[in-house]
Amino acid sequence: MPVKNRLAELHDEITAWRRDLHAHPELLYETHRTSAFVAEQLKAFGCDEVVSGIGRTGVVGVIRGRKDTQGRVIGLRADMDALPIVEETGLPYASQNPGAMHACGHDGHTAMLLGAAKYIAETRNFDGTAVVIFQPAEEGGAGGKAMCDDGLMERFGIQEVYGMHNWPGIEVGTFAIRPGPFFASADHFQIELEGKGGHAAKPHETIDTTLMASHLVVALQSIVSRNANPVEQMVVSITSFETSSTAFNVIPQKVVLKGTIRTLKSELRDLGEKRLKEITEGTAATFGGQAKLKYYRNYPVMVNWAEQTEFAAAVAASVAGECREAPLIMGGEDFSFMLEERPGAYILVGNGDTAMVHHAEYNFSDEAIPAGCSWWAEIVEQRMPVG
Repeated sequence: MPVKNRLAELHDEITAWRRDLHAHPELLYETHRTSAFVAEQLKAFGCDEVVSGIGRTGVVGVIRGRKDTQGRVIGLRADMDALPIVEETGLPYASQNPGAMHACGHDGHTAMLLGAAKYIAETRNFDGTAVVIFQPAEEGGAGGKAMCDDGLMERFGIQEVYGMHNWPGIEVGTFAIRPGPFFASADHFQIELEGKGGHAAKPHETIDTTLMASHLVVALQSIVSRNANPVEQMVVSITSFETSSTAFNVIPQKVVLKGTIRTLKSELRDLGEKRLKEITEGTAATFGGQAKLKYYRNYPVMVNWAEQTEFAAAVAASVAGECREAPLIMGGEDFSFMLEERPGAYILVGNGDTAMVHHAEYNFSDEAIPAGCSWWAEIVEQRMPVG
């Protein structure tokens, strides 16, 4: 694998950073230790500017090249937060924070971008400015949006932005990408159904919310099967069914359903929200009950820009020998907010034959570090070459 020699030399040091971050996972915006570690390292590397507190706990480092004849500014983004999962890897560097785990590899993303930043700050072999972005709260907290809302792009003059995610099932150190819609929108909803509770032996005297909710769970699947175009991607999932009573002989007064709708087109996103409301209200009325729907528009569809995707793929091929076409992914990714503000691209780096992300036995592969770091560095050097 033709990775940069200096980054290969730094492999052990970057691995040590990664394992330290893995042992100390932090959730959402509470990345205080992680953010402080990142800022400390960036200052030690000699970054021209290090700014903390962008998007609450985000950190940004500015590295100027040996020349700046074109005024080019490229942003590189890594996420820092962990997941509320109890780790089951048994690793010597497993989580020391109960109930939190780096089960998505953000420890690896952060360590790889730090490694690239160290190399870039040492060599400065580019014409322009590199901005390294360390973002909190990717896992449901919209930290990408928070950083953009804090003026990230304007404050640092970012013209293009690039992101990376490890991916199990792809050979370690290889890459995959696709132009256009890549990761799905991710919206959440909560439905509160109310009927008339009573004794299970007298259902005729009740308005049965469990029956109402059961019909609704099935009916909502018609959004995908009968409303969405069958050649387009859409997922409706009910993930929680809670009754106001857990007794064997009580028909509960209330039932609360929670779930998610995911699509790869904004039109389908609108359709999903519309039909969810109509079916929920109609089903509740059919059974004589009432429904309250709360709908939360979370992450939009993540769309890779065509030119930047072609460039990112070429860089990946220069590092790994090839870059494959990535599959469509129905998971959400809040790098979408950054790609709505600036042209850019998001790529997958292989994590090998490991447990899937968001699994209690998942672990980032340290063997992917040289390739990931080299891709970050080459993005800067090839996009802003010294003439």
